[in-house]
Amino acid sequence: MPSFSSPTLTLTKPNKRLTAKPPCVVQSLLKLCSQGHLSQALSSLDLLVQKGIRLPTKTLAFLIQQCGATGSLREGKWVHIHLRLTGFKHPPPFLANHLINMYFKCADDVEARRVFDKMSVRNLYSWNNMLSGYAKMRNLKEARSLFDKMPEKDVVSWNTMVIGYAQSGVCDEALRYYRELRRLSIGYNEFSFAGVLTVCVKLKELELTRQVHGQVLVAGFLSNVVLSSSLVDAYTKCGEMGDARRLFDNMPVRDVLAWTTLVSGYAKWGDMESGSELFSQMPEKNPVSWTALISGYARNGLGYEALALFTEMMLYQVRPDQFTFSSCLCASASIASLKHGKQVHASLIRSNFRPNTIVVSSLIDMYSKCGDLGAGKRVFKLMGDKQDTVLWNTLISALAQHGNGIEAMQMFEDMIRSGVKPDRTTVVVILNACSHSGLVQEGLSFFKSMIGDHGIVPDQEHYACLIDLLGRAGCFDELINQLKNMPCKAGDQVWNALLGVCRIHGNTELGRKVAEHLIELEPQSSAAYVLLSSIYAEHGKWELVEKVRQLMDERHVRKERALSWIEVENRVNAFTVSDRLHPLKEEIYSVLEQLAGQMEEDASVPNSVRVQILWGNICTW
Repeated sequence: MPSFSSPTLTLTKPNKRLTAKPPCVVQSLLKLCSQGHLSQALSSLDLLVQKGIRLPTKTLAFLIQQCGATGSLREGKWVHIHLRLTGFKHPPPFLANHLINMYFKCADDVEARRVFDKMSVRNLYSWNNMLSGYAKMRNLKEARSLFDKMPEKDVVSWNTMVIGYAQSGVCDEALRYYRELRRLSIGYNEFSFAGVLTVCVKLKELELTRQVHGQVLVAGFLSNVVLSSSLVDAYTKCGEMGDARRLFDNMPVRDVLAWTTLVSGYAKWGDMESGSELFSQMPEKNPVSWTALISGYARNGLGYEALALFTEMMLYQVRPDQFTFSSCLCASASIASLKHGKQVHASLIRSNFRPNTIVVSSLIDMYSKCGDLGAGKRVFKLMGDKQDTVLWNTLISALAQHGNGIEAMQMFEDMIRSGVKPDRTTVVVILNACSHSGLVQEGLSFFKSMIGDHGIVPDQEHYACLIDLLGRAGCFDELINQLKNMPCKAGDQVWNALLGVCRIHGNTELGRKVAEHLIELEPQSSAAYVLLSSIYAEHGKWELVEKVRQLMDERHVRKERALSWIEVENRVNAFTVSDRLHPLKEEIYSVLEQLAGQMEEDASVPNSVRVQILWGNICTW
């Protein structure tokens, strides 16, 4: 029997005679509970025991329910003990079911099972209550064992299993139980589709989504806003924004979740124009909808738009969350605007937010990419809990980007001493650090120690980093040896790394062969075409450059254009190469031509060749 430290919760033997509880005392108990004074209300139970007074069953059930709702396990156990002391050593099914529910809400499945096992009479609700508790705690093994023992199952029992497996990501089992339910003659309800729609969202399978859509339509539940919103979400996850929009437009009632789901879908797939238009039409916006659009702008390279929307969000006094701040910091990093990044950081501090690891990592990344590595280090140092691998990986990556390979290796050693276990991403950032700092032997030794010291099996990305490391340093013999000894066939990442090495060292012939192989592997990826064209351009082979570009046009391959930014009078101006959209384009190109002409006049012949190459790249890419 548990012990309690509070002096008001002591065990007292009850009088043998138990009387009904006066209504005024019951009202007093209920009033204290409604005011949030649960412990104070329960402190009077000892006095009731001494006087031999028993509370009504409904009042006891209410107290148990309040303990579960507030997660008060200690108080819930006290009420349970009070039941035993007042003649309910084996509570009736009504109270036992409340006890089971309370224990599960307090995450004590052992006590819940003990109550269930001691029940002399169990109704269907008792079985479903246990089943639901196990499912919510993700204890699917016990849930399945109990389900198989059930003397009777109804639609709630089957729904619980479908939803339990779906929410735990065990989609095959969720679908198996759902199909079995559909074959039975016990019927189904709206909740029967909730679990299978969760599977549709997780698996992102369009055919399955359409099948379930048809079943919901035939069953007459399409007017259910939750099911319709889940279907919209499933279609957006599959990239079928047309189907998602048609379903959304046909919904008789749309809540904020439905609107936010579609806005998020547009943002995820890069259709920011449609996402922004829909967002402006929303009758009600919540922090999630604002964050969805901000995140979409940030992910799609529209950092300035993301920050402008964040400013508008703050003007409307909408409280941002962790994801909002993380997206805005990423947006600041994408346009290398230290000023905007500091403003977002200041907003974070003013909001009294306790940032999670993702936000802190975004801060470090932002300061690093904006050129203030020292500030990134200070953010890391001020972080109290440093037991998250993501945090260490971010700082090591920042050090690598700034060419501080030795310091990155030292940071890795600090990480190990702190008891933080490295992951596959840690290996990637360490190898990149060694590559950018010319630490060939250190990187090679680290790569060879991956399995033995850290239990990390190298994958394609790790081998690509190794090829880049060895190639930059000109260690071609070791590079070829590593390629030959790869445990798996080299993929596109490895070939891309090799192509980059060919470009660095001007190996046109090998670069051509690698590029051709890459183009066969990924005919719609622009990376191989661009690198091959760059190799030809650097050697003045302009006819071959033109052929590569013609091939890209024939295959409808588009290179993602690089952007440059310059801040003038507190406004960030973005440019692409051969940009003709800027309002001052005529003046800009006039100055550019004058500069190019001056360079050609002042330069020697070899330099003129370089100018020609530079000018060719500027005018065409």
